[in-house]
Amino acid sequence: MGTRYYVSIPGRSVLEDQGATAYEWTIEASHEEAVNLRVMLERLGEKADSSFLAYTFPWPDTPEAQVNSGYQSQMDKVYREIYRLGTEETRQELQRIGYGTGQDEL
Repeated sequence: MGTRYYVSIPGRSVLEDQGATAYEWTIEASHEEAVNLRVMLERLGEKADSSFLAYTFPWPDTPEAQVNSGYQSQMDKVYREIYRLGTEETRQELQRIGYGTGQDEL
């Protein structure tokens, strides 16, 4: 069993201190797994920034779906990892909102 961490996707944080910031998900992970999830959240932020710039300075030949695909792909990876490491309550909540009903569906 790993250490309990509290994850915020909007805050791009994976913290051991439950009271440090608002969080959405609770996971149990090794230090390495927590670091990996932090890196994934940073990449998600980079994808969000890229998508924002693409909308701010659009190229006429870049379809909206292509702009969104990088961000959505990274978001799916983040949710898969949170589901994999999640506590039973986290997994149940992810299933309730439509994630984690099958690992291939994320």
